[in-house]
Amino acid sequence: MDVSVIIVNYNTLDITKKCIDSLFEKTKDISFEVIVVDNASKDGSYECFFYDDRIIYKYLPENLGFGRANNIGINLSKGRNVLFLNSDTVLLNNAVKILSDFLDLNLNVGACGGNLYDGCMNPAQSYRMMLPSVAWELNSLFNNFLEKICWGRNTYFNHTGKVLEVGYIIGADMMVKRKVLDEVGFFSNEFFMYYEETELTFRIKRAGYNVISIPDSRIQHLEGKSFGYQKISENRIKCLEESRCKYYKLCSSSLVRKITSVIYCLNIFIRFVVFCLLLSFNKIAYYSLKMKYFCLASRKC
Repeated sequence: MDVSVIIVNYNTLDITKKCIDSLFEKTKDISFEVIVVDNASKDGSYECFFYDDRIIYKYLPENLGFGRANNIGINLSKGRNVLFLNSDTVLLNNAVKILSDFLDLNLNVGACGGNLYDGCMNPAQSYRMMLPSVAWELNSLFNNFLEKICWGRNTYFNHTGKVLEVGYIIGADMMVKRKVLDEVGFFSNEFFMYYEETELTFRIKRAGYNVISIPDSRIQHLEGKSFGYQKISENRIKCLEESRCKYYKLCSSSLVRKITSVIYCLNIFIRFVVFCLLLSFNKIAYYSLKMKYFCLASRKC
């Protein structure tokens, strides 16, 4: 088996069906399997996917989150390469073969991903050029100014037409060699949602492998719908802050954690003050929640 495609489904029956259909429509000249791991959906997903003989379907009695559900899929997989594909994606070309062929031809590459497009077919965030770090936090403080200086318009989407080494691939379409997963480990069970692909990439890079963006692989990503919401929610903010804290705890020293926390806190405070002056009440509420859950997460870490 060349590729195992793992999709985590959570109450997204319709878009998951479109994702699966696009896989079988667009994927050619390569052997692959599709594994759908269902995080206890209650929207009729079980009744639909249980009888779909194109896929391997695993229904979980509770919502285990993105990383742990993917780990269950990995244990069921037989592919030489593993593609972690969000349920809210639609393949635009033979993306699976393009990614898999590149991994097979490049021994020093551990993971790769394609170019993502939003629902209107505009370039969407497909990767970031840096892993979270002190430099990352400084970059965010200055509105991604450092990334723009260093990489210009290629800070999150590959406009070069050539393969590009990046910091990490967005988890919506991340393909990893199975032997690399066996070497560095699967997704950490520490994370429920967010930062799990970032932490996995940290371990892949630490083991000496490169992570590459491949622009010829094209996938549409309707961001957010795979989690059952379409706007920023308090629960999402809570998950983001908790996962951010866990990432730094697992991947950095205590000194780096302290420095990044100070910069991050300053970042939130400055934006809160600015939006107070602008009377932007939605933004005020957003950054108030970020500060609240940042403080709570920091105490736990």
